[in-house]
Amino acid sequence: MSHFSYRNGVLHAEQVSLSALAGQYATPLYVYSKQALIENFSAYADACRENGRGAEGFDPALVCYSVKSNSNLAVLNTLAALGSGFDIVSGGELLRVIAAGGDPRKVIFSGVGKGRDEMRLALSHDILCFNVESIPELHRLNQVAAEAGRRARVSLRVNPNVDAKTHPYISTGLKENKFGVAYEDALDCYRTAAALPNIEVVGIDCHIGSQLLDDAPLLEALEKIIELVDRLAAENIVLHHLDIGGGIGIIYDDEMPVAVGDYLGRLFARVHAWREEKHQGRPIKVMFEPGRSIVGNAGVLVTEVQYLKHGAEKNFAVVDAAMNDLMRPALYEAYHGVQQVQQQHGSAAKTYDVVGPVCESGDWLARGRTLALEQGDLLAIMSAGAYGMTMASNYNTRPRAAEVIVDGDKVHLVRERESAAGLFALESIIP
Repeated sequence: MSHFSYRNGVLHAEQVSLSALAGQYATPLYVYSKQALIENFSAYADACRENGRGAEGFDPALVCYSVKSNSNLAVLNTLAALGSGFDIVSGGELLRVIAAGGDPRKVIFSGVGKGRDEMRLALSHDILCFNVESIPELHRLNQVAAEAGRRARVSLRVNPNVDAKTHPYISTGLKENKFGVAYEDALDCYRTAAALPNIEVVGIDCHIGSQLLDDAPLLEALEKIIELVDRLAAENIVLHHLDIGGGIGIIYDDEMPVAVGDYLGRLFARVHAWREEKHQGRPIKVMFEPGRSIVGNAGVLVTEVQYLKHGAEKNFAVVDAAMNDLMRPALYEAYHGVQQVQQQHGSAAKTYDVVGPVCESGDWLARGRTLALEQGDLLAIMSAGAYGMTMASNYNTRPRAAEVIVDGDKVHLVRERESAAGLFALESIIP
């Protein structure tokens, strides 16, 4: 996380002290680095430019940022300005993309449970493609498109039964997962789709999981997908794009994820060799759906120590952030680094569990960390840019945190802190 570093013993986001931000905006507080966002997206965009081969007037690749990882309008707007497409999983996320200035024609709509209203909304904005995940969904989309007087562009999300070797909660490419069409059923599903009058088959999609450190499972899935594309072409079902999903991991602790450029270099090399061998170089757009690898290490959660509890077996640092602010540790037992905002400290270091004030034993952010703390100190929960704020809740009637983006020495408040009164403003008492 090169854009979060110590200056004169104080942790900064780019050129701004996290202590100053906490003093101005209070805690808990999400802080993002704009430059980190730009650099992480550019790793994909640059690799696509370097490795893609497009005919004149044909763009060989599209990076579709996964909105569910962090859906703040300022984050989406920053990426839209860089030319990003977007991978969405709800109608609400589509409206966020549009509000942020994103192009609906660069939007792909994933998810296993799309409703009729969401389909109508997406059709009305002429999105790039629906990633269809079941035959019943395909028939519903055909019906909704007919009612709207449109043809829906679709790809089928194919489940290749490849083990991503990641946490079971974020594995999506095995037979037992709820996502996608089974690989052995995919050919029949495409035949069905091609025969529907209000469906236009344009691509194929695959996503096997998240936080992958090795690209071998992704390249294994690619082999199965291009084999299927060849079988479809033999039946005159010609696809225009191949979406290999996202999933590249980040460093939370001591992980060594594959470099984006290295992975995309190997992937494009295989795609180019296949196209030359089997399809006389016919162009096919390659699409990606990264989320965590763009925004995960671009953000931290700043929190203040409320109390220190020293026990016979454990020491607890009780902070003002909680599981409702950052769900990943409680949900996945996920590891997040913890850094003291003030580096120099006179207190003796002790081993602490960093816990929140929510009334649940599962309300913890970090376990067994060696820290030199006093009441009132600030901590930064690292690598919190992905699946932090988007998974936040109001459990215990706790207002969600504010969010700021730092751009050099400039600070932008991009989401105000909620108020307790605002949380029950839409409720009413029975007369």
